[in-house]
Amino acid sequence: MARIVVLGAGIGGMSAAYELRAALGADVEVMVIGEGDLFSFTPSNPWVAVGWRTPAEVQLAVPAPLARRGIAFEPAGAERVEPAQNRVVLRDGRQVDYDYLVIATGPRLAFDEVPGLGPEGGFTQSVCTTAHAAGAWEAYQRFLQNPGPVVVGAAAGASCFGPAYEFAMILDRDLRKRKLRDKVPMTYVTPEPYIGHMGLGGVGDSKGLMESELRQRHINWIVNARITGVRDGEMEVAEMDEDGKPKKAHVLPFRYSMVLPAFTGVDAVRQVEGLGNPRGFVLIDRHQRNPTYRNVFSLGVCVAIPPVEQTPVPTGAPKTGFMIESMVTAIAHNIQAELKGEPATAEATWNAICLADMGDTGAAFVALPQIPPRNVTWARVGKWVHVAKIAFEKYFMMKMKSGNTEPVYEKYVLKLLGILRVR
Repeated sequence: MARIVVLGAGIGGMSAAYELRAALGADVEVMVIGEGDLFSFTPSNPWVAVGWRTPAEVQLAVPAPLARRGIAFEPAGAERVEPAQNRVVLRDGRQVDYDYLVIATGPRLAFDEVPGLGPEGGFTQSVCTTAHAAGAWEAYQRFLQNPGPVVVGAAAGASCFGPAYEFAMILDRDLRKRKLRDKVPMTYVTPEPYIGHMGLGGVGDSKGLMESELRQRHINWIVNARITGVRDGEMEVAEMDEDGKPKKAHVLPFRYSMVLPAFTGVDAVRQVEGLGNPRGFVLIDRHQRNPTYRNVFSLGVCVAIPPVEQTPVPTGAPKTGFMIESMVTAIAHNIQAELKGEPATAEATWNAICLADMGDTGAAFVALPQIPPRNVTWARVGKWVHVAKIAFEKYFMMKMKSGNTEPVYEKYVLKLLGILRVR
């Protein structure tokens, strides 16, 4: 019996496990290796960080739902991947052999690239994991006792800007509800060349839309920004010109700060020669397969995708949920084909669809395909996005609990956008 190991129990890994089981049937063994036994719906982390959700509301113990689908689960985590030997070494020293490996680990959070950055030994908060978001909520409660300046943003090399925009505006909304907004000057700091770039080169009039939203909320911004260091209560920021040369130095005081880091590949895979690029992201061909190790597939944030365009301060390309879902489907079809002795032919559609919550309203972005020139480029702001994201959260958690293999973005988001007549 062939064994397929899925490395990672996040949105991509869990979706891959369910879809592989549905496509391949009971004659193939499917196993998931996770870091602990909890699935987290990471898009809800900004809500956790302001107390609008508890960790328990956005997390799920995965062994039982996986078992109901006949999927084995191993919570020990991976110490390293040894693709030449077709095995994964677990953190407790045990080894798991595989016929096919699907890497869906998500990223390593590179806080160490900026002195003083991050919640562990640094001075800034994070919403990259639910544990980080819970810590951010604890720090926020202390901040509310003595409010002051806030800095929100992303470090150079970041590729996921949506949560930073979301958190800045959710924080603004929460402070207004508490009648404290007048005591909190806010600054948004980003390596993007302009507001609304988002690592995508902009989507429709995202520049104008997002600048307008920040202005309405009295949130100042610094673009082409490289955070060079963080101390307790102070952030050093180098603002660059269009050629990437220093233009202006800023020292920003803060009593609370949330900054997204750059990403790299995780330690278990980044050291393997031939598996990843210099940043440790897994190299894949158009069928999601590693060119060196042909029985290794990968999807999601951990795959190597070049930036959409060169920017004065480095920015990466985001991997949105719709793109991840498409990668999952392509991998399931390609492994199914290979097990039948047929060539892998399925390809993912690299499209970007994003619903960004803003506390009491939201922004929707559609870029088809993600890399310009595009067939569809569309951006809108409205309260319906806030409602749609709440509904999407509930729908996705139900999918994880039940083992539903239906494509969420295709069933839910695309139908919604069809109703809105996105062209």
